Parts: sequence; structure tokens; C-alpha cells
Amino acid sequence: MNAGRTEKEKEKEQARVHIRWMIRRDMPEVLQAEQLSFEYAWNEEDFLRCLRQRNCIGMVAEHGEKVVGFMIYELHKNKLHILNFAVHPTWRRHGVGAQMVAKLISKLSSHRRTRITLEVRETNLHAQLFFSRQEFRAMRVLRAFYEDSGEDAFLMEYRFGDDIGEELDETVNRIAQYEEN
Repeated sequence: MNAGRTEKEKEKEQARVHIRWMIRRDMPEVLQAEQLSFEYAWNEEDFLRCLRQRNCIGMVAEHGEKVVGFMIYELHKNKLHILNFAVHPTWRRHGVGAQMVAKLISKLSSHRRTRITLEVRETNLHAQLFFSRQEFRAMRVLRAFYEDSGEDAFLMEYRFGDDIGEELDETVNRIAQYEEN
């Protein structure tokens, strides 16, 4: 029944990737994935400015010798904050993004960093759905968050284990109001 599929097609169904620190020579492939993923894409200087910060970390997902995804995040006292996250379009829906999120979740602990946060453009439905499937929840709407377009963002959050923050009830109700309208 599936005899017509090539080995490469079978391999890409759920591609296993190696997630490692981003290095300088990854930049061309990272920039390509960025440009293909976002209308308002970061340029190389944006990446370098961010990665020069002490609390900023870049990681790539590598399949074979090819960078197929990346993430940039900040370390904070009690959370990780994703600044940029993308999977090359030809590698989407093959588990690459989920493996990158799992890598971040593995860095959380019940006694230190207990949350992962990020902002998602209100027009980026694919990212909203992807992060929802990874158990992130929309916590609030950030009005006119993006300077480049004036677009609103959803603040999304993943909470480790049974960590229930004080603001959870209030923010879920506020988002529920938007969903009902």
C-alpha cells in the first residue's frame, strides 16, 4: 500500500533531529529559514545583536548536516522566553518544532524555571495552533505589540508540571472573553 514512497519521504514523516548550540556558520541556513517563515523577518544583525546578550541562547535543529529549524530564547530567573522560533517550510509537520519545544521543556524544573513564554502575532494562526498543541496557552492580548506593523500579539505560556501562577485565573478569563466574541 505504501510501496510507492521513497525512503526520504518515509524518513521525513517524523524526522529525528539533533538539537545543538547555534554557531556562526549556521547563520546562512538560519537566515534562509527566517526569510521563508516571516513577513517581518530578522536580519543577520538582529540575530547577532540578540546573541551577544549574556542571557540569550541560540539553538538549531539539524537533520544530517542541514539546519532545518532554530530557536532563540532568553534565560530569566523563573522562566525561559522564546524570542524567535522557526522551522524551514519544507521540514514543517515532521516533528521538528515539537522536538525543539521538548528540548526547552527539558530545561524547566519545579524549583527554578517553571515557565516558557513567547509572543505570537495575531495573524500567525499556524504558530498559535502549533504552540497550543504543545500545551501553551494564550494568556493575554498585547495591543499594538509589534512596532513593524502595529499588530497585536498573544502572550502564550507553557507551565511546568502543576505550577499554577496567581495570574492564571484572571488571564484565562480575559482570553475566554475574546474567544466568545
